Amino acid sequence: MAATGGASPEVRYTPAEIEPRWQERWAEQPDLYAAEPASSGKPKYYVLEMLPYPSGQLHMGHVRNYAIGDALARYMWMQGYNVLHPMGWDAFGLPAENAAIKNNTPPRAWTTSNIAAMKRQMNRIGLSYDWANEVTTCLPDYYRWNQWFFIRMFERGLAYRKKSKVNWCPKCCTVLANEQVINGRCWRHEDTIVEQRDLEQWFLRITDYAQELLEDLDKLEGWPEKVRTMQRNWIGRSEGAEVDFEVEDATHTPVDELQQVRHKGTAVLSAVENLKTTGARITVFTTRIDTIYGATSIILAPEHALVKEFATANAELAEQVNALLEQQKRAREAGDIGEIEKHGVFTGHYAVNPFNNERLPIWVANYILGEYGTGAIMSVPAHDERDYEFAQKYGIEMRIVILPRRTEDADGKGETESTLPYTDEDSLLINSCDFSSMGNKEAQQKMIAFVEENKFGKATISFRLRDWGVSRQRYWGTPIPMLYCEKDGIVAVPDDQLPVLLPDNVEITQEGGSPLAKLPEFVNTTCPKCGGPARRETDTMDTFVDSSWYFYRYTSAKDDKAPFDSAAIDYWFPIDQYIGGVEHAILHLIYSRFWTKVMRDLRLVKNDEPADRLFTQGMVIKNGAKMSKSKGNVVSPDDMIARYGADATRMYSLFAAPPDRDLDWQEDGVAGVSRFLGRVYRFVMKAAPGMRQPTTASGTQLDAAIAPNLERKLHQTIHKITQDFAGRWHFNTSIAAIMELLNLLNEHEDAIVAAVESDGRAREIITNLVLLLAPFAPYLAAELWGEIGGTTAVNKEPWPKADPGKMAESTIEIPVQVNGKLRAVVSVPADADQDATQAAVMADARVQAATAGKQIVKVIVVPGKLTNIVVKG
Repeated sequence: MAATGGASPEVRYTPAEIEPRWQERWAEQPDLYAAEPASSGKPKYYVLEMLPYPSGQLHMGHVRNYAIGDALARYMWMQGYNVLHPMGWDAFGLPAENAAIKNNTPPRAWTTSNIAAMKRQMNRIGLSYDWANEVTTCLPDYYRWNQWFFIRMFERGLAYRKKSKVNWCPKCCTVLANEQVINGRCWRHEDTIVEQRDLEQWFLRITDYAQELLEDLDKLEGWPEKVRTMQRNWIGRSEGAEVDFEVEDATHTPVDELQQVRHKGTAVLSAVENLKTTGARITVFTTRIDTIYGATSIILAPEHALVKEFATANAELAEQVNALLEQQKRAREAGDIGEIEKHGVFTGHYAVNPFNNERLPIWVANYILGEYGTGAIMSVPAHDERDYEFAQKYGIEMRIVILPRRTEDADGKGETESTLPYTDEDSLLINSCDFSSMGNKEAQQKMIAFVEENKFGKATISFRLRDWGVSRQRYWGTPIPMLYCEKDGIVAVPDDQLPVLLPDNVEITQEGGSPLAKLPEFVNTTCPKCGGPARRETDTMDTFVDSSWYFYRYTSAKDDKAPFDSAAIDYWFPIDQYIGGVEHAILHLIYSRFWTKVMRDLRLVKNDEPADRLFTQGMVIKNGAKMSKSKGNVVSPDDMIARYGADATRMYSLFAAPPDRDLDWQEDGVAGVSRFLGRVYRFVMKAAPGMRQPTTASGTQLDAAIAPNLERKLHQTIHKITQDFAGRWHFNTSIAAIMELLNLLNEHEDAIVAAVESDGRAREIITNLVLLLAPFAPYLAAELWGEIGGTTAVNKEPWPKADPGKMAESTIEIPVQVNGKLRAVVSVPADADQDATQAAVMADARVQAATAGKQIVKVIVVPGKLTNIVVKG
């Protein structure tokens, strides 16, 4: 009778005893997970999970991310790779300041204690990090190099200071980059609407790399298409033209306000010769210059500089513009400015279309945003959906100037309201003077040439991407290493004076403005150029600066001469596998790509991109929402480990769903995985005494009837898990395959246990079962590896190899029909030919009974498929 795997006192699975014992042993082996030097001769593999903010506690969302990377790192070690698997702390940031205010605890002390707590949790989970290369971004040995990079960018014109409209979070009391504004709200505070303020700030010129950032997305074939699409859309490349519309002098009224006049060399009518302009120009960017003859108004964003000028002299207009700004604000609160109900106001002013000198009324509308394009559009309501909606509402003229290529309507008079707006790019121009009858692509080229020839515009490529504002008016961040001297202007701190240390004696408030400005001993310094008095910059850097290059520092974290050793970078980069949340697609991931390209141009690195492959894991969901502190649905891994063990906790996070899908948290699932691990433990422990004995020349052998099936299932499982690691990382199916294997082994437990001393096949089953478990349950694998006689670290043992010959099925099932009706299913050898198949079929008792007393007319055999017997009588 097969053993049931029932528990007995001597083989009871007790992770609370096993795991701490192995944690202590691993702590005594500092080189256990250390990367080897490049001279090792091994192929390299750099696997990295995004570093966490040290909030003080991990939750199961963190565990899932880290368990994925840890399983991969352990697998690659077993495949013979030199693995770099580091971890660090994104340790600057606003939460530390908020905690300081709330708990009267200095940010440095709060952060340091949190790091210690989280590191303890990571070690308890059994994560295979090389702590010798730990990085903590709030320490001077790291942020010194933030400052060094900033100065290099300043020298190259990539870091600059300007006054501009910036995003201000009233809750954070600091400026935010455009990428940190999500649907009009602060990325940290979903309930806080971001305001617009005019401030002088430091920016990094990421737009200098916009085209390359866009083009190089095509190189990132190992990145999720969703992430690449998000970045393409954010970079937002548009080809078109900038066209200048002169502003008419409001004190002058031409004879005929609706004249159609000059194109190219056509004579100008006298009424237009008398037209006066103010000298001011409205620059419009358009991707559809071919529709410019259909422009019937110019529409400005409420915050456009010209609107402010108009409103200064018109109190009623100022009040209406303020109302439009308030509507924009409310639309941002709703989360989608694109769905705003469109409202506008006529300014009483006109602009002049440079193609035909037609006067176009200047409007202000709430759906035009100052931060996009030039903050001004030429409104072509017949050929733009948003303009059409606005024109309908306010009775603005609609003029058709393009038609489908296949049309019998040469002048557009047949077009009706029901067919507008017509926006197809494959079109012909009408009502467009000398450009009429041209295809739109040809017309665009000629119109742009005309614009440039007459110097009222130019061909332009526009990007949605804006320069990265990196100034923050908070304390807990990298001090910006710049000085202000009355004589020499803006001066960089000399390299030999880095780092500019962040002082500790700071009173932190949320009143706005950097607390550093209140420290004279920090602010007041000497200009390195003239020796005169100077003052330090008191803003600190955006914390995304810290995370833009941290993975380079991992390769030589203790280097005090340079940010990293370029020779080490040449060996380890690009990162082979990066793992983290898709929510970082526009923030961290685009910034880190920019930083890599800057470092390349500084000749510090040779790679164009930081990571070859990116994996974005799904979220952990509890009670219908993403697990997070703010939702109050956090599950602590400490609690799960105390109840079920670290192996069961991390293995559940891999088993409950494919890694790229959301995981619906169920504690019962952790308990189920724990029971499975208990079964593995009991099975292997029963075989362990025999495994520790030398192999005997004679003794019990596996029955010939069951051995092939056991070998086949084992090698199929090895193949399955190997394929999962190489492909889409369906670790849930990998773990399910191990469970299926164990079910079969449990059916033949007694026979396997009895044979381990003398049958190599039985020993292979036990050995490989433990090795297959090693990436997913490292504590249990280490324990069982020692119990069966292993003397080396299990994570450095060679990964099992699947034998194709042993994977093949030895028999197959053949349906047998008699006169087309199924009468039996017969087992035949998998390699049986037509004659062998027929012989096996005809020897089957069920087939003989079905054909007894009948004349067999024909036997049709399709080897490996079916057999049909035709009979009479």
